[in-house]
Amino acid sequence: MSAAIVYQSPFIISLPKVMKQLYVFGDSLSDTGTVFRATGGMYPSDPPYFQGRYSNGLVWVEYLANRLSIEHVNNAACGGATTANDGSMVPGLLAQVQAFKQKQRQADNEALYILWAGANDYLQGVNDTTRPVANIVEAIATLSSLGAQRILVANLPDLGHLPATRFSGNSSLLSRLSEAHNVALRRALKQLQQQHSHLQIAAMDAYKLYEEAIAQPAAFGFAQVTQACLAGTRPAGNPEQFLFWDSIHPTTAAHRHLAEAALTAIKAAGIQPTGPILLA
Repeated sequence: MSAAIVYQSPFIISLPKVMKQLYVFGDSLSDTGTVFRATGGMYPSDPPYFQGRYSNGLVWVEYLANRLSIEHVNNAACGGATTANDGSMVPGLLAQVQAFKQKQRQADNEALYILWAGANDYLQGVNDTTRPVANIVEAIATLSSLGAQRILVANLPDLGHLPATRFSGNSSLLSRLSEAHNVALRRALKQLQQQHSHLQIAAMDAYKLYEEAIAQPAAFGFAQVTQACLAGTRPAGNPEQFLFWDSIHPTTAAHRHLAEAALTAIKAAGIQPTGPILLA
């Protein structure tokens, strides 16, 4: 796909900025080996997990990078991360962004910055959405202050519909918290966009994707969407037909769909990568 040329004057032309890098912040849904390296390859164990991912194959940020023809992915996402910066052994979203700030000092305004966190806050007992949403907004604001312009933020799937929680006593509470989190996040992102006009914020609707996959599994190529594929250390069936790899994390097949949802959000936000978008 050829790059469009924008004529600014009879004598000056400028080309669109090329998106060459991804910066990723978040939890196990985006972790491509942070915990694996920190534990000397002990966790998550391989097999049944794939080379440090919390899945049976590549995760969505890797599929997205491939679709956008981006080779450089700087991934700080860490399994078990919350949205906080509370000094725990597992760096939360704010801690990851703070570490980026201390190292980089200035953000590449041509890169795409991805943030997906919040699930662990609620799975670990947080029962109010105020702080997790505020943490996400603070993380984006920090990146913006460093010069970041292109942001992709994902909302939460229904945490009460995971195999680990579906039949638990707090399933209904987790469902309500997921919905409340997403409503509050949507409002906060709209306000943030108004305050920082230079920002392009793409909102990936993971909640909708999960709900549609559970309601119409065949449309996504799935046969099983309520149970985990992984039974102990072995798959209980064809992973390509499962939404969930273990009781919390999606299969690599589901991650491919997440990448497509992310790409849709990027286009809807007007973020136009000038490299070729490869076929899925």
